Amino acid sequence: MLPIIEASQFRRLFLDNVPMMDMRAPIEFSKGSFPNVVSLPLMTDSERQKVGTCYKRDGQEAAIKLGHQLVRGETKKQRLDRWLAFSNEHPDGILYCFRGGLRSTTVQTWMAEAGVNMPRIEGGYKALRQFLLNELERLTDTLNFVVVAGHTGSAKTVLINRLANSIDLEGLANHRGSSFGRHITPQPSQIDFENNLTIALMRAEQAGHTTIVLEDESQLIGRCAIPNVLRSKLQASPLVELQIEHSQRQVQIHREYVTGQLSSFYDFLGQDEGFSAFASFLSVSLSKINRRLGDVRYLQLKQAMDNALQIHQTSGDSDAHYDWIAPLLTWYYDPMYSYQIEKKRDRVVFEGGEQQILAYLKGEL
Repeated sequence: MLPIIEASQFRRLFLDNVPMMDMRAPIEFSKGSFPNVVSLPLMTDSERQKVGTCYKRDGQEAAIKLGHQLVRGETKKQRLDRWLAFSNEHPDGILYCFRGGLRSTTVQTWMAEAGVNMPRIEGGYKALRQFLLNELERLTDTLNFVVVAGHTGSAKTVLINRLANSIDLEGLANHRGSSFGRHITPQPSQIDFENNLTIALMRAEQAGHTTIVLEDESQLIGRCAIPNVLRSKLQASPLVELQIEHSQRQVQIHREYVTGQLSSFYDFLGQDEGFSAFASFLSVSLSKINRRLGDVRYLQLKQAMDNALQIHQTSGDSDAHYDWIAPLLTWYYDPMYSYQIEKKRDRVVFEGGEQQILAYLKGEL
């Protein structure tokens, strides 16, 4: 009998980061998967579509027959070679399809015929996903949370990453959570974000942490939404407020939005194309908040930004960017933060600078 991984073993798979290969079609994989998983599908998207159409029209037996016709001969050999190569590289590997049915059983059988007995997930992707959804509810209920608030540019993410019991939501979402927060690399799907968040909570619990520190975020971090069950818990959790001078926050914004972002564009696109894409990124990001700024202030910031970009490109001097960063904080981010924090003021349990907040969160005060 071929080996099966049952639900009682799912926790170990995620905590031990067991390598897995996904038999689903690429379009299914792109909508959501798990860490340390490789897409090695049994069928392409078009093959899967043909089999699905056949199943609806002629039933399961005909669909299975068509699937074997589509994946045979040299096509079957090439795909089997990839699965065997994965097994050779990861002797502890696991395989799954959507429900743990025909696709994963077929691949498991073909691999066994080639001399490799790779376990498959009982219930497949659907069962693993449901396990993580259940874990998210359990962990949200079991764990305590402290939320770090502070003005834009306070380097809250930098601070929480210095703590062993923190989870970086912006890191998981691959977005800084502001109008200028997009990275050059894409964000994960919503499902991937939720899965990675749950696994991070599982690992925090395994490490013995009962209180988790998170950064104060709106419901959306870019396009990734904080799951409602966790968001409800965070809205009732204590806040600590990080207080940083305006001048220091300007420096942090310059580091993130200008030098750091430009470096990423250079890495991916090279010098010329990279700077052009970087300039477009800043301009588009500013345009997103045009209505909130009002036309007069928007045009002032746009002029200052265009001037800074021209100086930056011709001389390499990026200091002119402070001419739009400083008023952007004063006109846009600071009033928005002040409005939001006042609605949460009754939850603030501690205020202070970086070292004070760190000491408080580490239980040293």
